[in-house]
Amino acid sequence: VNQVANLTLVSSACDMVSTAYASTKESHPYIRSVCDTAEKGVKSVTEATASCVQPVLTTLEPHVAAASEYAYEGLDKLGEKLPLLQKPVEQIISDTKELVSSRVAEAKDAVRS
Repeated sequence: VNQVANLTLVSSACDMVSTAYASTKESHPYIRSVCDTAEKGVKSVTEATASCVQPVLTTLEPHVAAASEYAYEGLDKLGEKLPLLQKPVEQIISDTKELVSSRVAEAKDAVRS
């Protein structure tokens, strides 16, 4: 999970969502109230679940470690094959707009000629 969260694409997307969430809460008092209540509920459920799950995680720790190792290797290979994962969302959006714009311009030129 940490390795996925550290991918530039994922971390920049999380930053964008977090900023939008905070801005929305700041701008709309009613939404802030609902979000605050939801956050408290999620925190309570997480705390309750963590205490119940801990014994199971302790038992499964060797298996989780092996799965984690495979996940690391898989993510490394995925990162090599998809360099897009190392770019921030803003750059991907900008590059996509530029690509679409150039393709549209090429199509217009083709139709004109």
